[in-house]
Amino acid sequence: MNYGEPTRRWISSGSVFEQAIGYSRAVVDGPWIFVSGTTGFDYKTMTISDDVITQAEQCLRNIEAALAEAGASLDDVVRVRYLLPRAADFEACWPVLSRAFQRARPAATMMEVGLLETRMKIEIEVTAIKR
Repeated sequence: MNYGEPTRRWISSGSVFEQAIGYSRAVVDGPWIFVSGTTGFDYKTMTISDDVITQAEQCLRNIEAALAEAGASLDDVVRVRYLLPRAADFEACWPVLSRAFQRARPAATMMEVGLLETRMKIEIEVTAIKR
């Protein structure tokens, strides 16, 4: 490893949350890509659906955009964490999540947690590695 050259790069989605809280949508460090917990907000319009499945789909679009900017895709994901305020909502999301990760088959965890806003029904965090 060459310690003289920086390998870390930050990716922003333009979300107001990133600016207000002080974090990046993703951090690329060498071949590794760490994508922050990503919600179902459409970051261009700052709107969010009331439906957990629609939110899961938007989470994945947001994550795909960050991964693409890092030169990767959902197929490069090795770890995924699903965070939901209501664990009972998770099963409804399975078909969407299965389609997204059917090739990568990452290690996964689902946790029932409180999220920043009551409108948020799911948050997804991933780690990927460029091959």
